[in-house]
Amino acid sequence: MANILVVCPHPDDAELGMGGTIARLASQGHDVLMLDATDGEPTPHGDPATRAREAEEAARLLSPDAARHPGGRPVRRVQLGLRNRFVEHTIAARHAIGGVIRAHQPAVMFLPHPEDAHPDHRAVTRIAEDARFDAKLTGIEMPTPSHATDAPRSPLARPPGEVGQSHPPPIYPRWVFYYFCTHLRIVPQPSFIFDVTGFEETKRASILAYRSQFVVNERNRNVPDWVMDATRFYGSRIGTRAGEPLWAREPLGLTGFDGIPM
Repeated sequence: MANILVVCPHPDDAELGMGGTIARLASQGHDVLMLDATDGEPTPHGDPATRAREAEEAARLLSPDAARHPGGRPVRRVQLGLRNRFVEHTIAARHAIGGVIRAHQPAVMFLPHPEDAHPDHRAVTRIAEDARFDAKLTGIEMPTPSHATDAPRSPLARPPGEVGQSHPPPIYPRWVFYYFCTHLRIVPQPSFIFDVTGFEETKRASILAYRSQFVVNERNRNVPDWVMDATRFYGSRIGTRAGEPLWAREPLGLTGFDGIPM
């Protein structure tokens, strides 16, 4: 099983873009850590404490049910603490994410698609891309994300001897994939579509966990519906009930046709 890091500019971005993928990967036993770069606040109907509770509830909903998926692992979540709406590409921000990369040791990273109208989204993607590179450099210490050790889903909350101790080793995550949570009215052109059939309602529930954003806020009440419409559409493109578009800069290599419908 793989360690997976999902980088989110704000709590709710990953749920919107790849909530079904997160839920399916966690149900398969992968160790999925969601890293919120900011707390997502202020918003018209939210506040930091409310948004934090909503984010934790969304992670809980994305986690597999032990009865249905006995080999699954709970989705964990931490927050980096960058300032919402003021995210800047700095060495400090790169090394902060680099420290989380080293602590979690992911083989796969998911980032927001780089084409976006939201400055925070563009900045976080660029920071995380550079952090991926920085995290492999020997002779450079990355800050251990000690601010997260009190969080209930900290990447450091592991038994002694496991990854996540004071000096985790350098690592270069092998794969980076991009999910679509863009504020541009673009039609995604994915490199591939991840089948999330059976996890549609899990995705919807994780989005609706953000009541301050999608229930109380009248302007956003239609967002869950059109996100789910898109999920069904992308599923139809691969002959399944539900799918989520993902994009890759680097080519995927195949050794056979396992997993490809014939």
